[in-house]
Amino acid sequence: MFVNTFIRRPVLTTVCTFIILLLGSICIPILPISQLPDLAPVQITVSSNNIGADAQTTENTVTNIIERQINGVKDVSYISSNTGNDGSSNITVSFPTNVNSDIAQVNVQNKQALASPQLPDTVQRTGVTVETASSSLLLVYGFYSENNEYDNIFISNYVDLYILDQIKRLRGVGSARVFGERKYAMRLWLDPNKLAQHQLTPQDVTTALQQQNIQVGAGAIGKEPAPDNQSFEFALRATSRFKDAAEFEDMVLKVSQGGTNSSYGLDFCLSDRDCLSGAIGSV
Repeated sequence: MFVNTFIRRPVLTTVCTFIILLLGSICIPILPISQLPDLAPVQITVSSNNIGADAQTTENTVTNIIERQINGVKDVSYISSNTGNDGSSNITVSFPTNVNSDIAQVNVQNKQALASPQLPDTVQRTGVTVETASSSLLLVYGFYSENNEYDNIFISNYVDLYILDQIKRLRGVGSARVFGERKYAMRLWLDPNKLAQHQLTPQDVTTALQQQNIQVGAGAIGKEPAPDNQSFEFALRATSRFKDAAEFEDMVLKVSQGGTNSSYGLDFCLSDRDCLSGAIGSV
């Protein structure tokens, strides 16, 4: 009987339908969401980068060591990890939905700190990042240059300087990263024959870079205690970091007994297509 009434009176059916839609539209903004369950688990990601190492080495010296420490963290549900062949290590620690994400992050960070002394020096220098974020991708943007006006290095550097930080500050964004990131860098190629000729090793080159290519504070002129007639104070800035290939060519690798500085066995590349041969001879 109730169904037949709406079948025989289509106008009444249409009016009732519009009334239901209108009431639903009015109630949508004021519906409470406190009773809706949070289905996504709380996830804490631990990221690090072992520069120059392959996936197997990174897994044995970084990923496994960190996992052993955070395995017993309070309220943990399960742990998953991913180690890349570029030396990147990403560990995802999942917790139940009722766990406070801030407390979980602190617990994971405390456990990770216990593993820091056992990590390689390269990982300790670059640092290990612990943050609350989901491992799944929410949105991906692609950047390109019209008419090929800018190359990939320029675009990657522009995104890193002006866009990435803005995205991270958006509400609800846990983390943002640049895939295929390209950065300006100086690449040093070693000639093993010339290094062996002068009894040098790759570690000698690394040590020379760490000692000579640094940014240091040179102090100031006119600092206290100063004479009464001293009116000005001048800060000194030392030019201690190398900026081009010519400055790398003048880097001293070894001093012989006769006092001659040697910088043999190095080639410098600004990019894969632009290589400059240098450091062939004594200075």
